Amino acid sequence: MSEKFHSELDLLKQDTLQMVRFARDMLRDSMNALIAEDYSNALQIASRKKEIRELTISLEDRAYQLIALYQPMAKDMRVIVCILKMIAAAERIGRYGKDIANMTKHLRDQPECAEPLPLPHMAALVTAMIDDVTTSFEKENLALIKDFSSRDNDVDALWHSIFRQSLTFMMENPKTITRSTYYIMAARYLERSGDHACKMAEYVHYAITGERIEIK
Repeated sequence: MSEKFHSELDLLKQDTLQMVRFARDMLRDSMNALIAEDYSNALQIASRKKEIRELTISLEDRAYQLIALYQPMAKDMRVIVCILKMIAAAERIGRYGKDIANMTKHLRDQPECAEPLPLPHMAALVTAMIDDVTTSFEKENLALIKDFSSRDNDVDALWHSIFRQSLTFMMENPKTITRSTYYIMAARYLERSGDHACKMAEYVHYAITGERIEIK
């Protein structure tokens, strides 16, 4: 395969990693805005949706062009497949970030729940998974994703815990229904983002080794 192809592929890979990190930032920043009820910051985060959509289209087009022009095989083709999957996952994570940011306006003047929910901790676990799968692909270091199954289980457990706690708050004090409902939705989006991190990890493993795995 030509030197020009590998140069373009490396650049596409780096730009894709930057997109994933951009989506990670949207998710992290939106959760911070939600917890702080910082509506002005939430508006700025939601406005990034257009940029992430433009990145999706641009990076996908570049990937398709590499396939059409060079007809890559073996590991090169697996890397492009991984890139396309990561682009799709990053766009979805970014959209979750936008949706969470938009929830912030609905929390103004809403009564507080009886006690804080572990949403910040859940967000930290998910963003760390996104960071690790990104670095794993960049450095071809599978050790960073070897424990993703247990980490995903931890995220799932937090999702179920937040769901149960929120229902309890709503039953004990119906005035918290609005706040609790949005917290349940935010936790669900975090859980789905963790699933997307696992799916990216599966394709990173495939790109590097040629072996398919399923993270359950």
